[in-house]
Amino acid sequence: MDTNNSDKMKTHTETNNTITSDTDAPMVAKVSPAAKNTLLILNCILLSIGNCGGPLIMRLYFLHGGNRVWLSSFLETGGWPVIIIVLIILYFHRRATGKDRNNKRTKFIYMRPRLFLAVAFIGIITGLDDYLYAYGVARLPVSTSSLIIASQLGFTAFFAFVLVKQKFTAFSINAVVLLTVGAAVLALHTSGDRPEGESKKKYVMTVAASALYGFVLPLIELTYNKAKQEITYTLVLEIQMVMCLFATMFCTVGMIVNNDFKVIPEEATRFGLGETKYCVQAL
Repeated sequence: MDTNNSDKMKTHTETNNTITSDTDAPMVAKVSPAAKNTLLILNCILLSIGNCGGPLIMRLYFLHGGNRVWLSSFLETGGWPVIIIVLIILYFHRRATGKDRNNKRTKFIYMRPRLFLAVAFIGIITGLDDYLYAYGVARLPVSTSSLIIASQLGFTAFFAFVLVKQKFTAFSINAVVLLTVGAAVLALHTSGDRPEGESKKKYVMTVAASALYGFVLPLIELTYNKAKQEITYTLVLEIQMVMCLFATMFCTVGMIVNNDFKVIPEEATRFGLGETKYCVQAL
């Protein structure tokens, strides 16, 4: 599962824990401070591991003979079934504690059809973003691609201002300017670290991935605001699962069109680190 998507969960967990009937704000279930801090810390740990380890593993794949971009895109969100396990645990926990006592039955799925369609659309956009990111990482050094992806902060700030009216502060403006300018300078003057024979196309694709991801994060926040239902931890996980599911489906179609499923067994046998590590890396 692509742990970069933990950013989306973090966007929600930092939301004020109050219940409101205002249609322009999400109805958020009350969470104890201890539970909130525990979930936030866990999310930060997973986010740190994913942001550091994900690009390294992906680059390792391409350095040792891998060249299936759609496969790499698929693996970014392919771990979505893990969320089902967590949802099952939460379901039995609600049944045991009677948290759904106002209902005749304990609900297993909270997401309503209208919200499902919105999240599915975001998932497809996420799948496209996965492909753009993998396309850039396929040839760029990890340090270079990471710095370019850092420009995501600027795109996120811009789209957050447009979509959810997020206000700018002196600190956010300073961070956005420094990171964005740094990434722009890197993209324009990269002849020294560009692999031989590679054009600027990989840099452009990586910047596009950064921009698209910067659009997705505020779009998720906007979805929370327009959901018109109580935003619980279970619902957030459902949103994550559906989003990753549709992103994975999008990449699966790309793999089918590109004949990746036919080539993967052969590629595994030729992988520089061995077939076993090829399979472990995919997992």
